[in-house]
Amino acid sequence: MDYRNCAKAIYEKIGGKENLISAAHCATRLRLVIGDNGKVDVKALENIDGVKGVFDAQGQLQIIIGTGTVNKVYDEFIDIAGISAATKDEVKQAAASKAVWWKRAIKTLGDIFVPIIPAIVATGLLCGLLGGLVQLNPSMADSQIYNLLNMFSNTALTFLPILIAISAAKIFGGNIFLGAVIGMLMIHPNLVNAWSVASGAETETMWSWFGSWNIANVGYQGHVIPVIIAVWLMATVEKWLHKKVPEMFDIFVTPLCSVLVAGFFAMTIIGPVFAQVETWVLSGAQMLIAIPFGVGAFLMGGVYAPTVVAGVHHMYNAIEMMMLADNGMNVWMPIATAANVAQGAAALAVGIKTKNAKTKSMALPASLSAFLGITEPAIFGVNVRFGKPFIAGMIGGAAGAAVAAITKVYATANGVTGVFGFLITTNSFVGYLLTFVTATVVAFVCSWALYHDEQQASANVEEHTKEKGDVVLAPMTGEVISLADVEDKTFASGSLGKGVAILPAEGKVVAPFDGEVKMVFDTKHALGLVSDGGIELLIHVGLNTVELKGEYFTTHVKPGDKVKAGQTLLTFDLDAIRKKKYPLTTPVIINNVDAFDAISCDKTGYVQCGEELMKAH
Repeated sequence: MDYRNCAKAIYEKIGGKENLISAAHCATRLRLVIGDNGKVDVKALENIDGVKGVFDAQGQLQIIIGTGTVNKVYDEFIDIAGISAATKDEVKQAAASKAVWWKRAIKTLGDIFVPIIPAIVATGLLCGLLGGLVQLNPSMADSQIYNLLNMFSNTALTFLPILIAISAAKIFGGNIFLGAVIGMLMIHPNLVNAWSVASGAETETMWSWFGSWNIANVGYQGHVIPVIIAVWLMATVEKWLHKKVPEMFDIFVTPLCSVLVAGFFAMTIIGPVFAQVETWVLSGAQMLIAIPFGVGAFLMGGVYAPTVVAGVHHMYNAIEMMMLADNGMNVWMPIATAANVAQGAAALAVGIKTKNAKTKSMALPASLSAFLGITEPAIFGVNVRFGKPFIAGMIGGAAGAAVAAITKVYATANGVTGVFGFLITTNSFVGYLLTFVTATVVAFVCSWALYHDEQQASANVEEHTKEKGDVVLAPMTGEVISLADVEDKTFASGSLGKGVAILPAEGKVVAPFDGEVKMVFDTKHALGLVSDGGIELLIHVGLNTVELKGEYFTTHVKPGDKVKAGQTLLTFDLDAIRKKKYPLTTPVIINNVDAFDAISCDKTGYVQCGEELMKAH
């Protein structure tokens, strides 16, 4: 793989430096923040040699390259773009700044909950395993070792407000230890335990403020949103005081006032108000799932994947945390599993059915990843790209989620789905298995029925093309050379398709057949056409001429225009481009080579504009 050519091609297809805000990479993907997504040629990006998939998520254009390769392409990319390397966090911040306010709010929730998921998973796994062991051996519940391990298993949920407070303080830019104090305050032993009140073991008491202002003297065990709001207030006050208080008093005044202000409002306004709001949200989610015959869960399982595409699925973290904190039963996780494995099964059907080697090499591992709980490669690299498999995944997710609701599956943690979800659903093993199998089978069958291989679709050209061949006329006058002799390795390798190159004798490009203009590059140096017989053709005037940014080029057509053979498409200043030292070698390439049994393109020597150049059979 030529890393520089790959990076250069990506740079061109995203619209160049003017359209690039920031760039970073993770283990498998380039993560780019783009100014105008409308200027990105996604189809062309997907066809670049080395690119395994392209998707847009959380305000980032993410280009899948692969482990061990992406870092090399990235180094070349930032060199070509002339920008400095950015961290993933910097790219996330740049992307977040472009998002609308409600998406930023949902993303903030995700940023708060994601860091504490390992703690929830650790204790949740233990809780699930203990539950399964007690079912097999009920007498184990009386043992000392069980009581000790049971204490371990509920520790994270018991002190969840503190974990949330620490994480929220970090996200909001406050002191994490002051944040921890706010979390501790809201579950202080002097408050009546909320779980004891809910179970009837204790009765809530009331504080009387200023004579007539009565506030329940109850802790916030089982609540998450009031803690987040209280810590946000604390961080806001703290940052304001840091700016206003003289430095010599700052260490005393700022922490004291921040905790006093946030603590007072947390116990008198924020806690009571947002605890009620959270109760309504949780009740609504549980009522939706509890609709008879799994109807509510069916709807949620269907729309889950689109919310992932929209980047708003972080809100489910809050709902799952609420459920776990409320009664330790996460009934949302099986819905997520149904949606995730369904997208994996849909991608699996594509991988098995397709004849396209690149699609197969992308779909099969992406499917495995989805079954293990990581769905982005399957959703963005395969299913959204082809459309119908994504719909098949939604159908499978809906069916599996309905089964989960009917069989009353629940998990003891969150942050784990797919195959590993069996570890946190030991109390509902059979139901989870039925959920998993239903989502997989339905999605696979639907995807197999709906998906039609690109090669097969491209091959459905008109019969006269198959029988008589479709002719590509020379789009310009000049000397024809073999594509293998072109200096640019991307063209010479044939990775973009079969064809020839022309050294132009005049600055004019004409239509090589009757057809339609599919694409005109913003920089005017290249055109994409499709003939009436189905040939998809790229005409790329010069090498690296994208760097001229349209100077010396004039287009005479626009995308969607119908054209006749010989019609002028593009004119350019031959001499001016030569003076700029850009090679004028013009590749003329058939992109959809798999649609034809044979392509004749071995002509060399001088040709006149309109003379037969290639033929596709």
